[in-house]
Amino acid sequence: MSDITIRPLVASDRAAWEPLWQGYLTFYKSALSPELYDLTFARLTGGTEPMGGFIAERDGKALGIVHWVLHRTTWSAKDICYLQDLFTVTEARGSGVGRKLIEAVREMAQAKGAFRVYWQTHETNLQAQELYDKVADKSGFIVYRQALS
Repeated sequence: MSDITIRPLVASDRAAWEPLWQGYLTFYKSALSPELYDLTFARLTGGTEPMGGFIAERDGKALGIVHWVLHRTTWSAKDICYLQDLFTVTEARGSGVGRKLIEAVREMAQAKGAFRVYWQTHETNLQAQELYDKVADKSGFIVYRQALS
């Protein structure tokens, strides 16, 4: 695990980030337009949005990504951090990459004065839940969504 490097995403990471982002979307059986890829990456790396990301590498090979969003909450005067879109390549799962990406988000959120980091995963993502159960508490909340046109 010590040979894994975690660092913030930067504009020059686009070629490494895109297949990981595509892998995440494929895992969740989703697809987005090329324009949304462009917008998302610009938001993550532009430095003007309350969001960003980290990339995990070993020997120059991209192994995983995580995105984060800081936002207001009614539960604290401090911001809260939503850890979003955690993904590692299949061969890196179980090697500590996911844990290190979560830790990078936690450290960033703490440095920015957030009071909590939270995230969600699909109920069928049992491999990820094995890690999440070790590093965080389950909230017990169920997520509902309502699409807007």
